[in-house]
Amino acid sequence: MFLSVFDLFKIGIGPSSSHTMGPMTAGHQFLKELKDGEWPRPHNAKVTRIKAYLHGSLAFTGIGHATDRAVILGLCGFLPANIDPDKMDDLLAKVNEEHKIRPSGHPAYDFDPKADLVMDRKVALPGHANGLAFEALDRDERVLLRRVYYSIGGGFIVTEEELNATRVSGGKKQVDDNVPYPFSTAKEMLQMSAASGLSIAEMKRANEETRMSREELDAGLDKIWDAMRSCIERGLTQEGIMPGGLKVRRRAKQLHDRLNEEWRQNRHNPLLANDWLSVYAMAVNEENAAGGRVVTAPTNGAAGVVPAVMRYYLHFHDDADQKGIRDFLLTSSAVGGIIKHNASISGAEVGCQGEVGSASAMAAAGLAAVLGGTPEQIENAAEIALEHHLGMTCDPIAGLVQVPCIERNALGAVKAVTGASLAVKGDGTHFVPLDACIETMRQTGVDMNERYKETSLGGLAVNVVEC
Repeated sequence: MFLSVFDLFKIGIGPSSSHTMGPMTAGHQFLKELKDGEWPRPHNAKVTRIKAYLHGSLAFTGIGHATDRAVILGLCGFLPANIDPDKMDDLLAKVNEEHKIRPSGHPAYDFDPKADLVMDRKVALPGHANGLAFEALDRDERVLLRRVYYSIGGGFIVTEEELNATRVSGGKKQVDDNVPYPFSTAKEMLQMSAASGLSIAEMKRANEETRMSREELDAGLDKIWDAMRSCIERGLTQEGIMPGGLKVRRRAKQLHDRLNEEWRQNRHNPLLANDWLSVYAMAVNEENAAGGRVVTAPTNGAAGVVPAVMRYYLHFHDDADQKGIRDFLLTSSAVGGIIKHNASISGAEVGCQGEVGSASAMAAAGLAAVLGGTPEQIENAAEIALEHHLGMTCDPIAGLVQVPCIERNALGAVKAVTGASLAVKGDGTHFVPLDACIETMRQTGVDMNERYKETSLGGLAVNVVEC
């Protein structure tokens, strides 16, 4: 399957791509199916009520990840990319008060969030850890339509039927041959680059331009960076306590003010680059934790790594320009697509190695590219960054995307820059291929206990609370 740069970098809302953006999209898709889909309608039957069921990781950490809010907003007809974060509280309050949802183009449906949004922690759906189901009922409580969806990470959703079709095909993910460079592994990517004489960014651009014009692609890439930059800027101005009950205080603004003061006083700081990387990443993920507008990169939980490294590139490199920003995003998405195709970017499936680890690999690849790295050096940079996240668990305290998630993004950004720096100073030869590292990440995720895969049943999520 062809993964566009716009599949991996989606503009939406926090705090979680798999627990917020995916379920919201699923709710919206269920409405479309209810209105336009071909399903057997009993004679004179009329849908009067909607119910939603969250299973697996969505049930265990749904409240902390705002999955309940996302489902309701999706059923109200909104998508992550077009909802105004400042209006969400009013929309939700109205549903809670009226016990009805009023999506555009539909009649009003009964929906009491306390009764009709069920967190089922006992029954896990078989397809994926992030399963959810919707039912449409009539006044006699007959289920007229039921649909099951899976939120598979990065805001992607698949239906039960789509997932079953993949299993019937032996679980093989198809590569799109209708693009000029259909690489599905890092090895193929390097081979195609060598044969064509093109950079990774140029090959990715050629693939994208089979679906849109160059002008449309550039405008879309610029829109992604504008959203990332706006998220950083907003995060650097906000103060106070983040929502959710942990009483975690925002720190990005305070750290940013200190760095600016050091900059004005020209004080020596040997950790300056790392400090700026960290504050940029934390600014994004504090915004994400507060439910603000972010860009999946490739997920919300890891949304700070790529923007932080891009902002670092603009801050510390005199030759940085808009072309570099576009090449950074194209190269990053090429590596992210390989990881998603052969393993996973879902914390509920493989732990945080699939989220922050993937983001760090993508950022390292992008930075190595704009620093003039060869394709081999870019592949090496991505491997270094991913390798040193292997085994990382996803154990958010209280199910909130705050601790340890915010600081993890800062460290992921630092590792990305370190990986890129090491790689471009070498000749591209290295011991562990990126493909082997990705497969190791996949296997590690399979072996990882479910307690450490975004369920908040183990690790820091348990031990810090117990203390």
